[in-house]
Amino acid sequence: MKQSRLMSLFESVANVFVGYGVAVVTQILIFPIFGLHTTLAQNLKMGAIFTVVAIARSFALRRLFEAIRMRNAK
Repeated sequence: MKQSRLMSLFESVANVFVGYGVAVVTQILIFPIFGLHTTLAQNLKMGAIFTVVAIARSFALRRLFEAIRMRNAK
């Protein structure tokens, strides 16, 4: 069964937003080890930027693999 573009987008968004929380917590824990001291607001903003990039990346890869799958199915 073929996955629609809209469902690909929904899957990508859900995946990345779950990862957003993990990313922010990781930043809070890891940045100080490297001498980077940021506020919670800064971590949330950086996390938001990374989230947008990750959504685009995930969606693009999903569509690429779906196109490969459909081409090989012919």
